[in-house]
Amino acid sequence: MNNQLTNGGIWYDSSGQPIHAHGGHILFHDDYYYWYGEDRRDDIYVSCYRSKDLFNWEFRSHIITISTPVASIRVRTNLRLMSDKGGKVNLERPKVLFNAVTKKFVLWVHYENGDNYNDAACAIATSDYPDSHFVYHGSFNPYGYMSRDCTLFQDDDGKAYFISAARDNADLHIYRLQEDYLNVERLVETLWQGEYREAPAVFKRNGKYYMLSSFCTGWEPNQGKFAIADTMDGPWGMLSDFGDETTYRT
Repeated sequence: MNNQLTNGGIWYDSSGQPIHAHGGHILFHDDYYYWYGEDRRDDIYVSCYRSKDLFNWEFRSHIITISTPVASIRVRTNLRLMSDKGGKVNLERPKVLFNAVTKKFVLWVHYENGDNYNDAACAIATSDYPDSHFVYHGSFNPYGYMSRDCTLFQDDDGKAYFISAARDNADLHIYRLQEDYLNVERLVETLWQGEYREAPAVFKRNGKYYMLSSFCTGWEPNQGKFAIADTMDGPWGMLSDFGDETTYRT
């Protein structure tokens, strides 16, 4: 077992292999934390790890690859997991929630076609298990809008929200999901138009909702900001700084 972790260094799983779970998301389910993230090696898209202490991580499986089974759903989607040129597409920032009604694990992710960033879409996959047997259901643009950097948030009452960057990242959209989490129900809020926020993350504490986000500077660091609301539907307050100008020391 690991007994030391150094920031900025390689993090290894319980078998001694480097963890590949970039742009990721952690889901707590049945006494385990499941970490989902991008794995850009070979024919892999998304990998999953699990832990009981958030420190020692066991590799579970590559849950999305170029050979993952595909199946259509009621939403008209693009089911392709390979680009027009025969290479990989881009699946970025995967997030997973458990739906208590359908008993399904539902993954949402940012999708691009592998050749350029013109698709700006989201994509969905589901499974009966948290760490295997996912089925890919394709990509689409919610209500025709661009959808790039994204996250999921599940409220205490089971309602789920998909938050993603729209209009070439100029705005952030909050969508409430339908009961089974397989489609957006409605666009509930458009945030901070023209302020170019990306990499959203949401949490709830003491009855307040907090959203963290980054400015759009590519891979260069910048000042992180947060905002607060009384409900996910808003209104959301103005953005305030946290940490330093690189956000690393928060």
